[in-house]
Amino acid sequence: MAELAFLAAAFLSEIIGTVAGFGSSTIFLPLALFFVDFKTALVLVAFFHLSGNIGRITFFRKFIDFKIALAFGVPSIILSAVGAYLATQLSPYVFKIILGVFLMIFSIMSLSKHNIKLPSKRSSILVGGALSGFLAGFVGTGGVLRGAFLTAINLAKNKYIATAAAVAMMTDLARIPVYISGGFLAQEFHYYIPTLFVVAVAGSYIGKKIVTAIPQKSFRKVVLVSIFLVSVKFVLDGLGGL
Repeated sequence: MAELAFLAAAFLSEIIGTVAGFGSSTIFLPLALFFVDFKTALVLVAFFHLSGNIGRITFFRKFIDFKIALAFGVPSIILSAVGAYLATQLSPYVFKIILGVFLMIFSIMSLSKHNIKLPSKRSSILVGGALSGFLAGFVGTGGVLRGAFLTAINLAKNKYIATAAAVAMMTDLARIPVYISGGFLAQEFHYYIPTLFVVAVAGSYIGKKIVTAIPQKSFRKVVLVSIFLVSVKFVLDGLGGL
C-alpha cells in the first residue's frame, strides 16, 4: 500500500508540475520524504524528474529554444554537480531545514503574488542557470528559480515548458552520478527506477493534455498551500533532530 501511495504521489506531482508551470520535484520531494529517508528521496526524485523531463521534451520538442537552453544549461550543469557533492557531506536534518525554508519562502511569495522580476539579459540567464542548478543539486529542486529566470525572458508557454525541461534534463544528468557515487541509492530501491520512468512519462502526457483545460491560477494556489504546510513540518523535524 505504501508503494502505491508513493507512486501515486509521483504521478500526481508530474501532472501538477506540467500543468502548474513549476517543477514536479518541488512537489514530489516533500511527499517522498514521508516514505523514504532524505538521501534516498533525493536520488529517486532526481531519476523521476529526469524521466518527466524526457516526457516533456518528447511532447513539446518542437518548441525548444536551444540557444537559451545551452546558455542556461551549462552553468546549471556545473553548479548542480557542486551542489550534489555538498549534499553528500551534510546531515539530513540540515537538508530538511534548508528544503523547508526554501519551500516556505517560495510558497509565501507566490501566494502573495510577489513575482520575481529580473532583467532579461544574458547575464541573468547565466546567473539563473548557476543558482537553479546549485539548488537542484543541493536540495533536490531548482525548478522554482529556473522558472523565475526563464519567465523574465518572456517565453511563450509551450517554449517555456520545452526549454525548461531541456535545461532540467541536463541538470539531472549532472547530479545523478554524484548522488549514486555518494551511496544515496541502496540496492533495495533500484526497482523503483523503471517504474518511476513509466509514471513520470504518463504524468507528463496527461499534464500536456489538460494544461489548457483548467485555470492554472486557482489550481496553483492549492499546490502552494500544500507546499507551505509541508515545509513547516520539515523545518520543525529538522530542528528537532539537531
